[in-house]
Amino acid sequence: MSTSIIGFPRIGENRELKRATEKYWKKEIDQNELLKISDDLKEKNWQIQKDAKLGLISAGDFSFFDNVLDAATLLNITPKRYADLGLNQLDEYFAQARGYQDDNHSVKALPMKKWYNTNYHYIVPEIDDDTEIKLVETRFFDDVKKAAAKHSNVKASLIGPFTILKLSRYVGKKSAEDFIEPIVEAYKEIFSRLNEIDIKWLQIDEPSLVFDLSADDKKLFDDLYTRILAIPHDFKINLQTYFGDVRDIYEDLVKLPFDGIGLDFLEGKQTADLIAKHGFDDNKVLFAGVVNGKNIWRNEYKKTIELLKSLPVKNIVISTSCSLLHVPYTVDNETDLDPELKQHLAFAYQKLDELHDLDEIFFNGNTELLDTNEALFKNVNHPKDPAVTKRIADLSDADYTRLPSRAERETIQKDEFHLPDLPTTTIGSFPQTKDVRKNRSLYKHHEIDKNQYDQFNKDKIKRIIEWQEEAGFDVLVHGEYERNDMVEYFGENLAGFAFTKKAWVQSYGTRAVKPPIIWGDVSRKNPITVAASTYAQSLTDKPVKGMLTGPVTIFNWSFPREDIPAKESVTQIALAIQDEVLDLEKHGIKIIQIDEAALREKLPLRKSDWYKEYLDWAIPAFKLVHSKVQPTTQIHTHMCYSEFNDIIKAIDNMDADVISFEASRSDLSIIDKLKANNFETEVGPGVYDIHSPRVPSQSEIYNVISDILAKLHESKVWINPDCGLKTRGESESFASLKNFIAAVQQKRGELG
Repeated sequence: MSTSIIGFPRIGENRELKRATEKYWKKEIDQNELLKISDDLKEKNWQIQKDAKLGLISAGDFSFFDNVLDAATLLNITPKRYADLGLNQLDEYFAQARGYQDDNHSVKALPMKKWYNTNYHYIVPEIDDDTEIKLVETRFFDDVKKAAAKHSNVKASLIGPFTILKLSRYVGKKSAEDFIEPIVEAYKEIFSRLNEIDIKWLQIDEPSLVFDLSADDKKLFDDLYTRILAIPHDFKINLQTYFGDVRDIYEDLVKLPFDGIGLDFLEGKQTADLIAKHGFDDNKVLFAGVVNGKNIWRNEYKKTIELLKSLPVKNIVISTSCSLLHVPYTVDNETDLDPELKQHLAFAYQKLDELHDLDEIFFNGNTELLDTNEALFKNVNHPKDPAVTKRIADLSDADYTRLPSRAERETIQKDEFHLPDLPTTTIGSFPQTKDVRKNRSLYKHHEIDKNQYDQFNKDKIKRIIEWQEEAGFDVLVHGEYERNDMVEYFGENLAGFAFTKKAWVQSYGTRAVKPPIIWGDVSRKNPITVAASTYAQSLTDKPVKGMLTGPVTIFNWSFPREDIPAKESVTQIALAIQDEVLDLEKHGIKIIQIDEAALREKLPLRKSDWYKEYLDWAIPAFKLVHSKVQPTTQIHTHMCYSEFNDIIKAIDNMDADVISFEASRSDLSIIDKLKANNFETEVGPGVYDIHSPRVPSQSEIYNVISDILAKLHESKVWINPDCGLKTRGESESFASLKNFIAAVQQKRGELG
């Protein structure tokens, strides 16, 4: 038992789970068919790990939507409004993730947030004073039992109780401490059921230990695990952490009777020093996270072996830094990639091979594998562009400063656009229906020419511009029909990026993305959005927003280079997007939205590192993009599904003119923070959740607008959905937006 992983991707190499789940939602297949497909995927995952000769095979890491929701559901943390729907267990689970609507019910989904510093999203559990924590689910045990029936070295994995309690939203007077005893009682039953299954280890994931921990946090953890570890069990327990180090609680961890502790040696900057300073119990196993679970570059074996040899630890299992959920399945599917690049890539399957190689080198002294890897790392040739290097060297403080001040610009822009109070717009994309995807596929496979492809998109743009005008929107968008993905589309028009065919990574639920690979120096090859934006603007007298993806989001939603600092890479991208902004402005586009949906994503988990390691270059990168535009040009930005409350001032410092936030799932909690911090930027808090298929009523949206205006003056408020509509269907989107406009008109009537 010398190798292990924390978790494995579950959407399927060809997105089989996505397709099956969405068919189930549409009632095209029944639950038995969905369960059969999921069982096949689980078995394939277990067999892949066995074939790679992993010391332990992970079970329990599969999910139909999200592992946090799985763990909450297992413990009966299900709000009453979902239980009252009278659905079967699986449909009740999906209702929490997506919302639910029928003739008699309309229930919003639970909030969704970013999973630590990744592009994965988790469903936020909700605990109220009546929540009765107890064991109610069986799927976890069914999965583990199936794995153990076929494989002899199974490790079950489960999101731990400390992390569940820390990530949950509390509605009522009770707090996390009030639920310690019922959780311990639930774990007694969990252990009892696992004792009946032949597993070697239980991996309990506690990534929340890598945050800054207070004395109360540490007491909560100790109170939970002092009791849980005293429960009789026939398996060993590994306390697994990832995404950082556990400096605030390391000394306590090593004293508790865990059989193993999993630590991240890549993002855990102090992990090795903690072990060197405080030691590691010879009776425990260190699950050493040394293979990167978040990026796709090959592991440099020499450095990894040197690290492992430096550790004063007797028992080591070589592992991944986090779950392989965050990387694609296999490089083998990428037949069109440049071999020069491809040889340096490792996706999930290849990372299993790397674990085997490191095992052979570290434990068995295989020098041939080490020599081959060392030769590879002597031949890494990232494409360089001297012009890009010079452009960055020539930057000065003035390049990051927009004049005049935002307050002056606000007056200028109100005179320029003459928009009503509560101006309405959408975030950008409209539904990408089957015919849109088919048109893209036909062009990609050379079955239609460029003129035919472009004409189809023009017809779509014309239709959606007319629809928005008829519906009554104030600021229009062109719909983004030409775009496959908000990052991939831009990367395809920038030098320095490489693209994959099947390298899908789960973002949330059934939503998967193909992150581009930043391989060389970045610059703009040609205009990207000018043609579509100017065509849309030619169709209407109302302003049409130019729609761009910001540099930080492009970087954070790509697989980044590791040979240069993140700041340098982001600055390269910022200059490329600046070229596009100025081109749009030159062609008459007066409102430009630069989305930074992923701004918070790479924010260090520890507050002490926020500015010097991230915000001190991420915020200026955004400012660099728009600093040269005219005062009459209005700059918007958009952010979604993250916790922004504690970086409000940094966001205001981006110096945008308007910012839209996801707010509907989080019950507008961000509004209080905006007000408390005297937020100067005009804001568009999302008034309804587009990630749910349910159609909000006019009265529901009206009430949300009323709640916003109870705290913010109407002169500072824009009205918009909480995100783009790309993944939704047209019928539900159009119905929602009609209710949306009616609610705004009702409120405007009241305001006079």
